[in-house]
Amino acid sequence: MKAIDKILAIEDIHHLTERISLILDKPVIVENKNFELIAYSSPSDYQFDPTQQKTILSKKCPIFVVDRLKKEGIVGHLESKTDPLRVEPIQEIGFYQRRLVVRASHNGQTMGSIWVQESKSFLLEEELLFLQDISAHVGKLIHQMQSKKQEKDSEKDQLLWKIINHDYVSEQQIRREAEKVNVILPKKFTVIVLSSDEAALADLESLVRRQLVDLPVSYYLKSDSKIIIIVGESAERVNTEHPAKALVEQYRDKIYKKDVKPFLIGVGNMYHRLRDMRKSFLEALEVIEIAEFVNLSSEDVPVDYSKLGMYRYLIVLYEKNMSEQFVNYDLLKLLKKDEENQSKLLQTLEVYLAHNCKSKKTAEFLFIHPNTLNYRLKQIIELTGINFKDFNVKSQLYTELLLLNHIPDYYKMYQKAEALEGDL
Repeated sequence: MKAIDKILAIEDIHHLTERISLILDKPVIVENKNFELIAYSSPSDYQFDPTQQKTILSKKCPIFVVDRLKKEGIVGHLESKTDPLRVEPIQEIGFYQRRLVVRASHNGQTMGSIWVQESKSFLLEEELLFLQDISAHVGKLIHQMQSKKQEKDSEKDQLLWKIINHDYVSEQQIRREAEKVNVILPKKFTVIVLSSDEAALADLESLVRRQLVDLPVSYYLKSDSKIIIIVGESAERVNTEHPAKALVEQYRDKIYKKDVKPFLIGVGNMYHRLRDMRKSFLEALEVIEIAEFVNLSSEDVPVDYSKLGMYRYLIVLYEKNMSEQFVNYDLLKLLKKDEENQSKLLQTLEVYLAHNCKSKKTAEFLFIHPNTLNYRLKQIIELTGINFKDFNVKSQLYTELLLLNHIPDYYKMYQKAEALEGDL
């Protein structure tokens, strides 16, 4: 049997991915068409970059990364072309390594993609041909995996997944399918997403199930590290935000109980057209991804998509500032002072701005005496001359501080600028 025939005889996609990685001597990730992780493997002396690590941990490529791949034309390529595509590093989204991607299709339909990290060397021509030769087999295995999963799901869950993924021709069609399986579709709805590890979600699943008993047109789906809750109402006049808010408050109460691990909450906007259920779902996911991006909890970031405000633009600001190596020199002075004296001026400034420049609330949050806070604020003003009465200045400083205080790469950029500038 030829070597390629042995590869094509492998029916387990995880085993196949390991074999591909071994043959190419490079890290390999296989994803489905929704950029959800299927399998991965890496030689022992290689390391995945931050974006790949996030994909492996969350089992899904971050939405802001997928959006950038769309902008670069990479998603379009995977939907229509079979030839391998080389993707150069995109540092602002965590793509620090060069990689190559190949479409995996089945019966002409894109099922997913094969990503190969080329950090040390380019793939040879025969290795590119090898990837193309096995891509259809990978596509077939992804198709089989998805088919098996769908068979295990209930008819109701399959229907809800169709709506969430917008995988239907028309609203009339999906409503006919709902009638066949006796599922009452909501007239209005809001989507809530809870995200954590399996252990934490297992603790919450029974609570979710009990809560939805009193909401007859509300449902939930479980997927890997997430519980997706569709909070619906049967009457047009009822506002689904009210039951959604009540549920969220109960979940928040759970966060601080010792027997439940922390998790993140995202709440999408309310809609009435079924085709917008995916939109509400993606909005809820975006809330979670922003909280993950800045390493904050659901107590620190608004859980409602409609109330995210400037948080929505943090990723865009991060990409722009990283690509331009932009730093705020007032904050650079405070960073230098903090590193010299461990003075916590950057943290104090962020908390002060977050509490709308209210000294009492800031001091309580930081567990410091008001006189200590006043001393720090005096230092900040003396070093920078910041005008706390200027709304635009405060807004810019706060968004910049969220990146600087919570994202290590961003902090390193400031440290590099400090080293280059010397004494200011």
